[in-house]
Amino acid sequence: MRERYGIELESLKQLLLELSAMVENAVIRALRAVSEQNADEARRIIDGDRHIDEMEVRIEEECLKLMALYQPVAGDLRMLVTVLKVNGELERAADLASVIAARALNMANSVVPSEERFDFSDMAARVHRMLKDALDALVYRDATVAREVMRSDDAVDAMNAATFAKAKTCIGAKPELVTYVLDCTTVSQALERIADIATNICEDVIYLEEGKIVRHMKRL
Repeated sequence: MRERYGIELESLKQLLLELSAMVENAVIRALRAVSEQNADEARRIIDGDRHIDEMEVRIEEECLKLMALYQPVAGDLRMLVTVLKVNGELERAADLASVIAARALNMANSVVPSEERFDFSDMAARVHRMLKDALDALVYRDATVAREVMRSDDAVDAMNAATFAKAKTCIGAKPELVTYVLDCTTVSQALERIADIATNICEDVIYLEEGKIVRHMKRL
C-alpha cells in the first residue's frame, strides 16, 4: 500500500507542476497583452481560464482521494495539505491573470496619448520574479528562497500605492481619461494580489519543510 501511495503522490505532484506552468504562462501573457495592447491575446487568456479551473478541481479531487484512502500523517499529511492550499492559490492567480487580460481588452480600445500611459514594466517584472521564485521554492522545497520571496512583497505594495497616487493626480488633471486610469489601477491591484499569492505559496513551502505556520509572524 505504501508503494502505491508513493506512486499516486508523485502523480499528484506532477499535476501541480503542470498547473503551475499553466498559471505562470497565463500571468506572463496577460502582462504582455497589457504592454502591447493586444486584444486578441487578452481574449485567448480569458478563454483559457476554464482549462485551469478544470485542472484545479482535478487536483483537489485527487488530494481528497489520497487523504481518504491512505489517511496520511506527519510529513505525508503536510504534503497533501500544502498541495491543496497551493492548488487554490494558483487558481486565484489564474483568475487575476484573466482580470488583467480583461483590462487589456479595454486598454486596446482606449485612445490615450503615449505620455499619459501607465508603465507597469518594473512592477510586472518584480511580480513575475516573485511568482517564478515561489514556484521554484515549492519544486525544490527550499525554505530559504521562500523567505527571500516573502521579503520582496513590501516593494510591490509600494509600487501599487504609487500607481494609485498617480491615478488620483491623473484623474484630477485629465478627467476624460478616467476609464483608462481605473483600468490601470485594476491592473496594479491584480499584480499586487499575485505578489500576495506568491507570498502565500512561500508560507506553504515553509510549513511543508519546517512544520511552521508563519502567516502572522512579523519577522521570518
